[in-house]
Amino acid sequence: MEQQELLQEISTLLQKGRSPKVKELVQQAVDAGISPKVILEEGLLAGMGIIGEKFKNNEVFVPEVLVAARAMNGGVEVLKSRLVEAGVETKGVVVIGTVKGDLHDIGKNLVKLMMEGKGLEVVDLGVDVSPEAFVAAAKEHHANIISCSALLTTTMGEMKNVVDLVKADPELAGKVKVMVGGAPVTEAFCQKIGADCYTSDAASAADAALRFCME
Repeated sequence: MEQQELLQEISTLLQKGRSPKVKELVQQAVDAGISPKVILEEGLLAGMGIIGEKFKNNEVFVPEVLVAARAMNGGVEVLKSRLVEAGVETKGVVVIGTVKGDLHDIGKNLVKLMMEGKGLEVVDLGVDVSPEAFVAAAKEHHANIISCSALLTTTMGEMKNVVDLVKADPELAGKVKVMVGGAPVTEAFCQKIGADCYTSDAASAADAALRFCME
């Protein structure tokens, strides 16, 4: 199989969620001397990007996204040590979590998958995350972005607390972007609390995060 054909096959199988086969072909690509960065970008991330677009257009749904992400993570596992050796850096770091008082995580998990599918490193703090924990993690991991999720109108206010803490912190102010999302969140709310970005779906959130990291 030629290089381009092999990368295309990795992308296609990833979209179908064929995890063992993806791992096998990634190993094959490595053995054939294809650079880890090329395998990652033109095989794995290319496939996940297509899934992200299809998800945005309602052509695939959450289960398909989850199996594709599992296949991608399997492929990345094979490449991990080689990517480090080759000095391939992540495109950016995002700290993500559901805000304090809120225990919903399906939306957050999808956003995480989509962001990882763009080649971003995502630090997942889980649910019920305090503003202080977001800020501490952003400093610890040298994050470009803090991404906050909420599903309850009663917990949305916590997003403002995160924005205020970031703006008050000399280490983070003007450097770390705050993204917000979740069912009750709107563009108007985002502007009102002074956050940097609101998106209505997971795939758009990943696109926006990648743009911020490339700035």
